[in-house]
Amino acid sequence: MPRRLVCATCGATDEWEAEVEGAALVGAALGGTEDPFFRQPLWLQTRCAGHILWAYNEKHLDELGDYVGAVLRERVASPTMAMFSRLPVWMKRADNRPEVLAGLGLLRALAERSAPEDRSDAAHRRDDRPRSRGSTLFRGGPY
Repeated sequence: MPRRLVCATCGATDEWEAEVEGAALVGAALGGTEDPFFRQPLWLQTRCAGHILWAYNEKHLDELGDYVGAVLRERVASPTMAMFSRLPVWMKRADNRPEVLAGLGLLRALAERSAPEDRSDAAHRRDDRPRSRGSTLFRGGPY
C-alpha cells in the first residue's frame, strides 16, 4: 500500500509506493533503526545492553515487552510469533531481561512525547543500513 509522510514541524511531505521490477513488487526494508518506507530514524530508539533497542509503535512495544518479560516462552506456530524468532540473541538472554524491560519502559515514555528535542540520543541517523531505494527528501530533517 502507498504511504505518505508529513512533517508536523515544517509541513513537508513525501510519498512512497512499491516499485515494480519485472513481475515483482519491491517493498519496504523491514527491521533496523529506520522507518521501512522513508528510511528516516525511528522515534522510538534507545541504547540498551550495548545495542540499540527500537520499536515501531506502542503495539510493537507491548508485544516485545510481553515476550521479553515472559519467564516461560512457548513456541506457537502463528504469523505474529515469527518476529520473536528473529529477535537478536542479546534481547532474548535472561541476564539482559531487566535492562531490556527498562529500555522498553523508556521507549514507552518517549512514545508519549513528540517534540524533536525529546528524541533519544540514539534516534538519529547513523547510516547503518544501505539506502539503495527510498526517499531522500527528509535527509537531515527534524525526524
